[in-house]
Amino acid sequence: MTFPLHNFIPSVLDLADTALRPLDSTHDLCSAFPVMQQLRPHLTSEADFVSRIERMRVEGYRLIGAYDSGVLVALAGYRLQENLVYGAFLYVDDLVTAEAQRGGQWGSRLLQALERLARASGCARLVLDTGLSNARAQRFYFREGLLTGALRFQKQFDTP
Repeated sequence: MTFPLHNFIPSVLDLADTALRPLDSTHDLCSAFPVMQQLRPHLTSEADFVSRIERMRVEGYRLIGAYDSGVLVALAGYRLQENLVYGAFLYVDDLVTAEAQRGGQWGSRLLQALERLARASGCARLVLDTGLSNARAQRFYFREGLLTGALRFQKQFDTP
């Protein structure tokens, strides 16, 4: 399935929330690094982060940022995908609000924007994962109307 609106994200976002915009440039990605690092503390190099995002974009990964008075305070990383389980869906890889800004509805606004984008792109659902021990995020997702739909299993490998 192709997602024609994927290239028109700004128009889908701007219609409803002018504080949100795509993070496309290298400068945008560099400004996103400190916020993303709060969610992904294993990311220690800004240059490595930017390089990884650029590789992930080939697979459809995109970032949206939320700005308060010109300062990036929250972000969401997502992909439009299709599989046999869900059909067309929007997968949220990353959703984080800067610690000092939590409770300010930034996460809710990002999720609402992602839902609008998913619907406009013909997706039947929005899907995300969160750690079993991340009770704070789980409470937030339940408040936002998301429900548990699966249990993911994983096996970690040693890599060179």
